[in-house]
Amino acid sequence: REAVRSTRRPEVIGDIGVFGGLFSAAAFKGMADPVLVSGTDGVGTKIELAKLLDRHDTVGIDLVAMCANDILVSGAEPLFFLDYVAVGQLDSERVAAIVDGVAEGCRQAGCALVGGEMAEHPGVMDPDDYDLSGFCVGVVDRPAMITGEAIATGDVILGLSSSGLHSNGFSLVRRVLVEDREDELVLPRVDLGGASLGEALLAPTRIYVKAVLDLLRAGVPVKGMAHITGGGITENLDRCLPDDADAVVARGSWKAPRVIALAVEAAGLPDEEAYRTFNMGIGLALVLDAKAAPDAAARLRGAGETVYEIGQIEPGSGVVRYV
Repeated sequence: REAVRSTRRPEVIGDIGVFGGLFSAAAFKGMADPVLVSGTDGVGTKIELAKLLDRHDTVGIDLVAMCANDILVSGAEPLFFLDYVAVGQLDSERVAAIVDGVAEGCRQAGCALVGGEMAEHPGVMDPDDYDLSGFCVGVVDRPAMITGEAIATGDVILGLSSSGLHSNGFSLVRRVLVEDREDELVLPRVDLGGASLGEALLAPTRIYVKAVLDLLRAGVPVKGMAHITGGGITENLDRCLPDDADAVVARGSWKAPRVIALAVEAAGLPDEEAYRTFNMGIGLALVLDAKAAPDAAARLRGAGETVYEIGQIEPGSGVVRYV
């Protein structure tokens, strides 16, 4: 309960344990036309790695990140979050660790954890199994919504560094890096800066909310954003493009975490497939006018983000191309 209370915002009404989480519309004050933005997601098979390593405090952060970063790309401020934990058999310590992680993710995203559900499924799930789902709601003033419609030739693409694999590609990673190598997962590695492979794989998804919202509140005109998740850069960056523009991405213009290279090498993926499978070191992409990009990059770096200029917008048909 204390972890949940630590996420409280002034708009939250009442305490945890009620049937429905209550949240005041005071958050909309001063907005001309407030628009609610919602997102839901899970963590996927990264949970299997958490079970293998018996570490469950990071997947909750992943859960919040996957939802909060998704609604952020519209320019929305995350307001509140709910989680759903399904288990085969209740393990109180494990569930507490998961919820602690969810609360930490909510603190990083600035949203309140207003409720959730924990359900046991004996006979349906194995006793050691669990799965997570999350639900996030945010708000943006309609005039400030980021839609990608204004993206034009000559705009610059900034990439914010990922912390690792984030929460995608783990079915493949488990097959090529984990199966039959469980003992190696806990050994420190020089090429990972002294971290073990298990630690590098479990590194929680980076939450970009506070840095990007500060950027938007400073009046920096971001035209489009993409959260790089399943499908990689190729199948996510194109989601913010107008039909007459291509994103031309310069491979090699950023430094990716070493664990991503290990996964690509172990899987033997060609570049085209790698960029459709993993985030390749970029967790969030922003599209801005070329004149606004240097100020945006400086502000994001000042907020603790690692930022790269990874490409530009050229005439095209709404796809991502690589050079």
